[in-house]
Amino acid sequence: MTIKDLARVRNIGISAHIDSGKTTLSERILFYTGKIHKIEEVKGKSGVGATMDSMDLEREKGITIQSAATFCQWKDLWVNLIDTPGHVDFTVEVERSLRVLDGAILVLCSVAGVQSQSITVDRQMRRYRVPRIAFVNKMDRAGANPYRVCQQLREKLNHNAWMAQMAIGAEDRFQGVVDLLTMKAFYFDGANGENVREEEIPVDMIEEAKTRRSDLIGALADFDDALAEKFLGDEYVSAEEAAKVMRKAVISLQFTPVFCGSAFKNKGVQNLLDAVGAYLPAPNEVSNEGLDQSNNEAPYQLKSDPDLPLVMLAFKLDETRYGQLTFMRVYQGTVRKGDMLINMASEKRVKVPRIVRLHSDEMEDIEEASAGDIVALFGVDCASGDTFTDGKINVTMASMYVPNAVISLAIAPKDKAAQTNFSKALNKFTKEDPTFRVSRDEESGETIIAGMGELHLEIYVERMKREFNCETIVGKPQVNFREALTQRAEINYTHKKQSGGSGQFARIVGFMEPLVDAGDKIYEFADETVGGSIPRQFIPACEKGFVEQMKNGLLIGAQVVGVKLIVNDGLHHPVDSNEMAFKTCAMTGFRESYMNAKPVILEPIMKVGIEGPEEFQGTMMGLINQRRGVIMGSSGNGGYCQIEAEVPLTEMFGFSTDLRSGTQGKGEFSMEFAKYAAVPRNVQEDMVAKYKAKRAAENK
Repeated sequence: MTIKDLARVRNIGISAHIDSGKTTLSERILFYTGKIHKIEEVKGKSGVGATMDSMDLEREKGITIQSAATFCQWKDLWVNLIDTPGHVDFTVEVERSLRVLDGAILVLCSVAGVQSQSITVDRQMRRYRVPRIAFVNKMDRAGANPYRVCQQLREKLNHNAWMAQMAIGAEDRFQGVVDLLTMKAFYFDGANGENVREEEIPVDMIEEAKTRRSDLIGALADFDDALAEKFLGDEYVSAEEAAKVMRKAVISLQFTPVFCGSAFKNKGVQNLLDAVGAYLPAPNEVSNEGLDQSNNEAPYQLKSDPDLPLVMLAFKLDETRYGQLTFMRVYQGTVRKGDMLINMASEKRVKVPRIVRLHSDEMEDIEEASAGDIVALFGVDCASGDTFTDGKINVTMASMYVPNAVISLAIAPKDKAAQTNFSKALNKFTKEDPTFRVSRDEESGETIIAGMGELHLEIYVERMKREFNCETIVGKPQVNFREALTQRAEINYTHKKQSGGSGQFARIVGFMEPLVDAGDKIYEFADETVGGSIPRQFIPACEKGFVEQMKNGLLIGAQVVGVKLIVNDGLHHPVDSNEMAFKTCAMTGFRESYMNAKPVILEPIMKVGIEGPEEFQGTMMGLINQRRGVIMGSSGNGGYCQIEAEVPLTEMFGFSTDLRSGTQGKGEFSMEFAKYAAVPRNVQEDMVAKYKAKRAAENK
């Protein structure tokens, strides 16, 4: 692929809140670009399901669980498209897709507008500096209003958002769109809206269209002096001039043009595809940085040039019946079938046996892939986030953000014979999904799986049954609590043990205190001893002892986080002091001083967004108040009410059932992890008492 060809490539993703119509939009894009010849609906009567929802579970539940990749051609554009999940439990799928994309379509519902998950997706786009255009979908719904959604983009997401189109009618009278740059009306004829008809703007809309075009040009004037001069001098600005400036503004992340349509009713999708080509960047227009391992991880600018040394990133894994399929984004250089690559994480050399282009779960073999491509490789063993090079360059890509797990379950196979399949399933899932974690509870001997929410773990339990023929027994969901200090406590402990021959001796003096602005940090350790009171070789043993003890706090046995540990004095014995003695001394010293630091229990607090008819507003607020929730804000539009709240995760179990019964099945909610916060004192006392009773019963 030459640089000239690269200008025609677009690597884009479709992201949005649940049920905004991402997968329906992807299905229409595939139809209009000729990749499929029959449209299937997400929850259609045929039961076939949308092309991009290739898992049986996705088709049954009508949700997207895994991001799916495909490629298609629109006019002279070559589009690599990734459809991502909207549900927050699968947020890592969105995270890793945006990590490798050059542009995105932010889909919004014309009635609900900017919802809680839209805010999360927008934050992820900002994290990876992904330029985006907005598409207001579902214009055929009652209460549709694209102009209100545009206003919400400005108010809630701080976007410099302006309408690039106007809707011709709305709700059941929605007919087409007006392009405000060319000042033409577009209608979509045919059984599936495949015939685009260009007409003059309806007479009764001309004045409004002129006003909105003037607003749009005025907003674009901030990005170009020549355009500003024309605008201020009341001169006509051509569509080509305005489009050029809009492209520059979108790529610089300072402007969001808003388009509208109805994917389900086959209206507005072709114009959106034109906008992808016109305003979203080609791979060579985006700056991608690697880390130069030969130069102390200094930033290294990667160029989308097929002739430079190869750098590519494995961003997603999928275990298939033919072996591991690794999704790759090629940032620089060219990879060919049979090439030898170096995995920068393990430093192993691997051969490329097969390269494929993907269309959902179908594949097309290709001989080579170059800068700007998104492809998949078979038979390359690696983990998600590994960088591959051809050995001519020592560069790695920065790893992506992986949120912490907030909920866990004890799980075991029903049948001992299924143990092998059970282990295989857990290995596959942990490799595929960085937010799915597996551990073993040493006390009970149980296998614990942890993830982002109830649905996340429920899907994996179901996949074990279907894909690995392994029925499981699942324990009650456990919330991942933490413990933290609230004040400083001195540590001064001497460990002595004499048992014939050489004994053990160590003394540690120091203190522990809460770590200011800890964020995700578990601890910070510092050695401030002077004069060799504790020999250098024993300092790591002190740290190890503290860290070991922090895994199990004394209140409820939870991980202790956000601790600053300082060792500033101590004693050692020339014969009896060793690593073991100092490690034991640190562990016991931590335990002895822990309660003096007035520890508290921290619980995960979820950001909850609830929507439902306004008549149920009181009921919905009541449900939140019953669950120790704090209402952060509420808004209403078109007879619908949106409530944002922060609620402890422990109180959210069974919420969906209560919400449905309290709103006659019309309410819906989404939640995502917000932060850890201290539990109320009375709740802490109950939890500590239960933990002590459980320990006492186990020790009988």
